[in-house]
Amino acid sequence: MARSSGGTLLVISELRIADLGVIAGAQVQLHPGLTVLTGETGAGKTMVLTALRLLLGGRADAALVRPDATAASVEGRVELPAGAPALAVALEAGAELDDDGSLLLVRTVTAGTEAGPGRSRAYLGGRSVPQAVLAELAASIVTVHGQADQARLRSPARQRDALDAFCGPAHAELLAEHRELWTVRSQAAAELAELVTRATERAREAELLRLGLAEVERVAPTPREDAALVEQVERLSHAEDLRSAAALAHDALAGDDETRPGAGLAVDGAVRALQHAAVHDTTLGPLATRVAEIGYLIADAAAELAGYLDDVQADPQGLERAQQRRAELATLTRSYGSDVDQVLAWAAQAGLRLAELDGGQDKIEALSMRLADLDRTVAQTQSRISEARRAGAERLADAVSAELAGLAMAGAHLEIAVRAAEPSAHGADEVEMLLVAHPGAPALPLARSASGGELSRVMLALEVALAGTTAAGTTFVFDEVDAGVGGRAALEVGRRLAALATTAQVLVVTHLAQVAAFADRHLVVTKSTSGGAEVVTASGVQVVDGPRRVAELARMLSGQETSATALAHAAELLELADVGR
Repeated sequence: MARSSGGTLLVISELRIADLGVIAGAQVQLHPGLTVLTGETGAGKTMVLTALRLLLGGRADAALVRPDATAASVEGRVELPAGAPALAVALEAGAELDDDGSLLLVRTVTAGTEAGPGRSRAYLGGRSVPQAVLAELAASIVTVHGQADQARLRSPARQRDALDAFCGPAHAELLAEHRELWTVRSQAAAELAELVTRATERAREAELLRLGLAEVERVAPTPREDAALVEQVERLSHAEDLRSAAALAHDALAGDDETRPGAGLAVDGAVRALQHAAVHDTTLGPLATRVAEIGYLIADAAAELAGYLDDVQADPQGLERAQQRRAELATLTRSYGSDVDQVLAWAAQAGLRLAELDGGQDKIEALSMRLADLDRTVAQTQSRISEARRAGAERLADAVSAELAGLAMAGAHLEIAVRAAEPSAHGADEVEMLLVAHPGAPALPLARSASGGELSRVMLALEVALAGTTAAGTTFVFDEVDAGVGGRAALEVGRRLAALATTAQVLVVTHLAQVAAFADRHLVVTKSTSGGAEVVTASGVQVVDGPRRVAELARMLSGQETSATALAHAAELLELADVGR
C-alpha cells in the first residue's frame, strides 16, 4: 500500500538516540514521503521529536538525560542537494561530508551534578560548532509544527513571511533588492542626521580655527624664528662684554700700535727668519710655509674681529624689538605648539580641516539630494512589493480556504489583510491573517479566533498551499496536527499530509488511525520495563507493514489490536487512504 514518493527528496535519513528521556537507545530510519510515528500514550513518540529538536539547535535541558545515565546523545544524518543553503552553512563552519555525501549532526547533553549544571555540545560533520550553527542550518531544511511552533503563526512577521514565500521567487528577488536599498538608504540617513546634529559643533570648531589662523597670519612667524630670536636677545643683552672681548682678541692678534705688536707681526718675523735660514737647511722650508699659513689665519681672524667690532654695538631699541617679537611668538606657542615650527604645522593642518568644515554644508546638501533619490527608489520597490503581496494574499487566502473546507472547518475561510505600515527593510506593509470561523462570523485575527486545534489545521492548510513554493530539500515535522479532529476530518488531514509529502519529506506524530493510514512508512514506538522503570530500547522503534500495520491501526481505533471489527475497520481505512491519494 506504500505509494511512490515521486520527486520527493530525502533530507533526514537517520536518527540515533541514546539515554534521552524514556529512550535508552533507538535508531530511526527515515525515508522520503510521509512517515508517521505512533504508539501508546507515554511510549516516547514525542521524545523522538525532542531528539530532533536538539539535533537542530534547540535548547538543551539536563533533565532530559535518563536518570541512570551521565549523558544523552542524538545523532542524525542528513542528505542535502548540491547548492542547498544549508550545505553552504555546514561547509563554512568547517564540516566534512561523509564519503556518500551525507552530513552527520551530533548533539550531546550531560546530566547535572552537585558540581554544576549539565552541558551541551554540538558537532557538525566531525567539527565542534556552536549550537547556533545547528539552528542556522536547521532553519533552511526543517520546519517543525508543534503546539508551540504553531503559536508562532500568530506573529504578524511569520504571517508576512508565509505570504512572501507564496508570492514566488521573483518576489523574493524583489525583497532582496529592497533590503539592499534599505540598508544603503539607512546608512545615508544616519550619516545625514549626524551631519545635521553636529552642524553647530562644526560651526563652532570652524570659528575657532579661523581665529587661530588669523592670529598666526598676523604674527607671520618664520621657521625657527624663535630660536634665532633667543640668540639675538642674548647677543644684544651682552653687547659691551662681547665688544670688549673681541677688541682684546683683535689687539692680541693685530696689535694696537707699534709699541704693542700683535701675534701677526711676531709670526711674520718667524717666517722671515726661517726663510733666510732655509738656504742652508732645506728642512726649514716646509716649516716656514706652515708658519706662514698660521700668519694668514691670524690675519683672517683679526679682520673678522674688526668687522665684528663694527657690527656689535649697543642697541637698546633693537633689544626691545627682539623681546617684543619673542613675546608675540610665545603667545602662539602657548596655544598652538611648543615652538614656531609646530605652530606652522598646526596652521597647515588647521587650513585643511577648515576647508573640510566649510564643505560640510555642501556635503549636507549633496547627501540630502542622494537620500531623496534613494527614497524615491525605495518607494518604487515598496510599491511593487505591496502590489505583489495584495495579489498573492487573495490567491493564498483562496487556496487555504479551499483546504480548510475539508479539515472539519466547513464554512470557515481565511482572509489576508495587507495594510500600509511604517517603511522598513521588509517593505511598507503590515500583513495580518484573519479567520472567519463560520458564515456570518466576523473576521478575527488568528491570535484571537483560532483554538490550538484550529490553528494546527490552518497551519497544515498553509503548508499544503505553500508546497509548490517550498525549496527542494525541506522536511516538515508535525506534532499534534490532528488535535481536536476525528472522523472524516481526520481523513482529510491525512490526505493533505500525503499531498504535502509529494514534494517534501514529512514526519508526523499522530494518535489518529485515519491520519496514519496515509503514511508511506509507519513507525511504532513501544516501551518495556527494565529494573522497574519504563524504557524504550533499541527494538522499541519498529517499522510495521502488512498485518502488523493493520493491527496497529486497529489498536489506535479501538484499543484492541485483535478485535475483528477493529481489524476490518483498519483494513478499510488503508484501502480508503490508498484510493484517496
